[in-house]
Amino acid sequence: MSDQSSLSLIILAAGKGTRMKSDKAKVLHQVFYAPMVHHVLKATQPLEAETTVVIIGHQRDIVQRSLVPFVVLPCFQEEQLGTGHAVLCAESLLGHKKGTVMILCGDTPLIQTATLQQMYAVHLKHGGPLTVMSTLLDNPTNYGRIVADDAGLVLSIVEEKDATREQKAIKEINAGIYCVETDFLFSTLKQVGRNNSQGEVYFTDIVSIATQQKIPVEKYRTHLPLEVLGVNSRVELAEAHHELQMRRNRQLMLDGVTFHDPATTSVAPDVQIGQDVTLYPGVHITGHSCIAKNCVLENGVLVRDSAIGENASIGAYSCLEKCTINAGKKIAPHSVVSDEDFSNP
Repeated sequence: MSDQSSLSLIILAAGKGTRMKSDKAKVLHQVFYAPMVHHVLKATQPLEAETTVVIIGHQRDIVQRSLVPFVVLPCFQEEQLGTGHAVLCAESLLGHKKGTVMILCGDTPLIQTATLQQMYAVHLKHGGPLTVMSTLLDNPTNYGRIVADDAGLVLSIVEEKDATREQKAIKEINAGIYCVETDFLFSTLKQVGRNNSQGEVYFTDIVSIATQQKIPVEKYRTHLPLEVLGVNSRVELAEAHHELQMRRNRQLMLDGVTFHDPATTSVAPDVQIGQDVTLYPGVHITGHSCIAKNCVLENGVLVRDSAIGENASIGAYSCLEKCTINAGKKIAPHSVVSDEDFSNP
């Protein structure tokens, strides 16, 4: 990918998330062992952006502390006046830069690096000031609709609450990810008003302004709609967790691990697991555990921050925490083991 040093990122993470019915900031809700905003940041890391700005507002101190593992610049949005206003808050940090700004939402934990790389490549290829990611949904309710011309150029993005009956029938939706050239981004956002049903500065209005100025707006349509759907409720939180769990399990199976029931088995991202390990239904392995080759973990085994040596067998419904199991050891069913070192057979 050419000239990646000219890429900057803005992650929108200031919202409260009222539909979550929670006192906790939405982006801090855990999805597959990490706050959902962490999944977004990890997906962007291979892009090697020069600067990553995270817009924070609701519970900003707590959100900022959660960002410590990442090299980011926090930017405070004092009032939540819409996505356009949130992006404008980053002008003091990015306005002097040349190149592209990629804008993402912090509540899309399923986004994958490859999709972002492909979009950025398409944006650079077209050479225009703005590229919008879109996708197709059978039920596009609650999403902004992409209004395009016959050539596929985007004319406008219409939010659900402002859409006409005809526009609501459009199935191509705004995925909420954009590549924008810096000079166009901030100068155009300053022209956006708040004349809409929400009284907010809609970021998407820059598309209509570009159209009025005869500036073409490209789109990158992803055929993986699940990746870009935001998490707005506990139901969607559970669905996102399940998808990330299954992605992890599929990769482990391809790497030589046997799962008797992947849907009920969870292996955290930082766990190391060897070939020919067999995991029975209901197994959960978390923390920085390490499972060596040829181990068998029977039904309902729970392992946290533990090391299990080669050819060990863990009986059903055992719980291991912060312990080391020697190679070849057999642990009886329903055992509870913690803070012990099985260095002797």
